[in-house]
Amino acid sequence: MSIKKILSSENIATMTPGKPYGFINNGSIVISDNIIEWVGPREKIPKNLRKFPEKKLEGQLITPALIDCHTHLVYGGNRSNEFEQRINGASYGKIAKNGGGILSTVYATRNLSEQELLHQSIPRLDALLNEGIGTIEIKSGYGLDLETEKKMLRVARHLTKERRIRVKTSFLGAHSIPPEFKGRPENYIEFVCEEVLPTLHSEKLVDAVDGFCEKIAFTPKQISRIFEKAISLGLPVKIHAEQLSNFGGASIAASYDALSADHVEFLDKEGIKAMKISGTVAVLLPGAFYTLRQKKLPPINELRKSGVPLAIASDCNPGSSPLTSLLLCMNMACTIFRLTPEEALAGITRVAARALGIENEVGTIEVGKKAEFVVWDLEHPSELSYRIGYNPMKKRLFGGIE
Repeated sequence: MSIKKILSSENIATMTPGKPYGFINNGSIVISDNIIEWVGPREKIPKNLRKFPEKKLEGQLITPALIDCHTHLVYGGNRSNEFEQRINGASYGKIAKNGGGILSTVYATRNLSEQELLHQSIPRLDALLNEGIGTIEIKSGYGLDLETEKKMLRVARHLTKERRIRVKTSFLGAHSIPPEFKGRPENYIEFVCEEVLPTLHSEKLVDAVDGFCEKIAFTPKQISRIFEKAISLGLPVKIHAEQLSNFGGASIAASYDALSADHVEFLDKEGIKAMKISGTVAVLLPGAFYTLRQKKLPPINELRKSGVPLAIASDCNPGSSPLTSLLLCMNMACTIFRLTPEEALAGITRVAARALGIENEVGTIEVGKKAEFVVWDLEHPSELSYRIGYNPMKKRLFGGIE
């Protein structure tokens, strides 16, 4: 027998397109077996549904559960020493060339047991959960060998047993060249394509394949080879592109109908056009922009005019964005990148869902989607972007359960 209940609030931001925030004043949501069966003004609840138990929330706001669509949450150690180096003038590229950067985290992650890696990852996840996320994407890429990549992805999957959260995993083998393949990038790409990715896919550890296309990482040609393998396995692709230079990664990713191109500070008109045609989402990462003290802003106006969807994510990672707050990301996106508060909230709900290929399941409050909401002690959703260092979350509902 179906279990139904009604959740009513003075304010509901459904985040469905059509009117600002998809706002409903004095609205109700009818939940049936953890799926939204009906949503609308409370006085219009169908008669056949009014008999079910109702919970009224006074003076509060309901939004979809938040989605962090780009993180590197599972890793070992930290890179506070590199933070200090950057403050003293060292560049991201210089630190990487001197043995720091991604490879320093690779060593730390390889040296942890699976249980130790899980233990270090849970507090970071909890910080995000405390601000209302319902879905998180977690990348590998701090192993760069088969066993550690497998370990990272198993930990990411295991987090769903520790907390009520949806985890989408991305294989990021093309993150950096590991020390054992130094000077042999083509051999490493071969290893990734013929051994690592097929094994991880066969063990059902991968939901998507990512790559870091940059002068300090991999070329468009090398990324293309990995994407060809991913597509042959039926896996969608994503890319780190145009963060430090215009290297053409976004256009390459768009040619494979990539779910998203992330960072995109140096994205050019050709890249924007390619993303528009392919429907690829631009994921903005203000935490990395802030931490690295970058000056080249993403081409927000051009992306808007072209109709490329804009998502926002924490990029939680130990080096360039040690950030575990989507609410701070919203404020940064508005203050630094000049997004509107509505664009910012859409960027961590509706558009973030699209960046993960799950827009038919979550991201908005509408019929047929999962009953995943956040209840805020707020009157209007613009307050989520306005406040700094303040968490107004009252409760998080995942599957209709607090």
